[in-house]
Amino acid sequence: MKAAVFKQPNHPLSIEEIDIEEPRSREVMVNVSHCGICHSDLSMLDLGGAGQLPIILGHEAAGTIESIGSDVTSVEPGDKVMLTPLAVCGQCYWCSRAEPTACIEAQSFTSGLRPDGTSPFSDNGQCVHRGLGVAGFSERTIVQESGVVKIDQDTPLDIACVIGCAVQTGVGAVFNSAKVEVGSTVLVTGLGGIGISIVQGARIAGAEKIIVSDPVAERREAALHFGATHTIDPFNDELLPKVLEETGNIGVDYAFEAAGVAALVDDCVNASRTGGSTIIVGVDATLATVPILPVMMATMGKKIIGSLLGDCHPQRDIPRFISLWKSGKLDLDGMISHRVALNDINLGFENVRQTKGIRTVVEVATT
Repeated sequence: MKAAVFKQPNHPLSIEEIDIEEPRSREVMVNVSHCGICHSDLSMLDLGGAGQLPIILGHEAAGTIESIGSDVTSVEPGDKVMLTPLAVCGQCYWCSRAEPTACIEAQSFTSGLRPDGTSPFSDNGQCVHRGLGVAGFSERTIVQESGVVKIDQDTPLDIACVIGCAVQTGVGAVFNSAKVEVGSTVLVTGLGGIGISIVQGARIAGAEKIIVSDPVAERREAALHFGATHTIDPFNDELLPKVLEETGNIGVDYAFEAAGVAALVDDCVNASRTGGSTIIVGVDATLATVPILPVMMATMGKKIIGSLLGDCHPQRDIPRFISLWKSGKLDLDGMISHRVALNDINLGFENVRQTKGIRTVVEVATT
C-alpha cells in the first residue's frame, strides 16, 4: 500500500510502498479516505520525529472498514468510520472515572506502537511507527476497535474528517473541559482549525462575547463568520487592554490558548477575570515555560485547565458533533480551506507552516 512516510529529519515526506499486517484481535483495518493536516503533525516534523522514525503521520482521518480482527463487534466491513487519536480501553482507573483522554492504553498509543511494542507497518522488515496511533497519511491503517466510531453511510468523509482532531479538541474543550455557560465571555488566542472550533463551540454554548486574537488577518475575518464577536490584531493592539475594554474591565470568564505558544498562556491568565479559567489547548512543542504567581492564583481564584483532545469520549462526542453539523449549528465545510492529493502532501504541510487558511485536507483515496 502507499503511504506518506517521514524517514529523515529535515527532509520532506516521501511516498513509499509499505507493508501492513492483517488486523489482530480487537483491531480493524481501515481504508483511509481523507485526513486533515494538524499543527501537531508539523511539530513532529520540526522535532525530527521525536525518536520515532520512520513514521506515518496523520491523525485527523475518516475512512471505511476493510476488515476486522476477532472479537470486534461494533463495526463490520463496509462501515464508514471516523478515526480518533486516543483509543480507550474502557476498563482502567481513568476510564472508570469517565476520564477517557487519561486512559493508560490510549496514552500508550502516542508512542506509535501497540502496547506490546510492535507496529502493524513495516518497510522491508523495518518497523514503521503509527503516528499518534492513527497513521492517517496512508491508504490503509490498523487501529484498535475503540479507535473508530461508526457513522452514517451518507456522511461525506472529506468533510467529516476534521472532527477527528480539530473539532474534538476545540469544541470538546468548550463543552467538556471548560463547560462554558450561556452568557459567558470567551477569549481565543490562535485561529487555526482548533481555535476556529473553539469559537464555534463557544457560539453553540451560547457565549455572549467571543473575543479572538491571531496575527493573520484572514483568520480573524474567518472567525467572525464562525461566531466571533470581537477581533484583536496582536501586531497592533495589546491583548489585555483590549480584552478589558470589551468586558468592562472585568476580564473574560474563559480564556482558551489554542496557538501552542507558551507565552500566550500568561496572557490568557492575565486576561481572565477573578474566578475565571484559562484552558490550555495548544501544545508548545518547544517545551517553553511561563511564570505563574501562586499568590495571584490563590487570592483571585483563577484556574488553569489542561485539555487533551477536548476531554472527549469519541463514541459519545463524535456522533454529537456530526448531529450538530447536520443541524447546521457546526460548520465543517467552511473550515476546509485547501485540499491536496497524497502525492502533494508536502504542499499541504507548507500551507500549515505558512498559516494559509484554516485546515488543509489530504485526499488519501478518492474511491
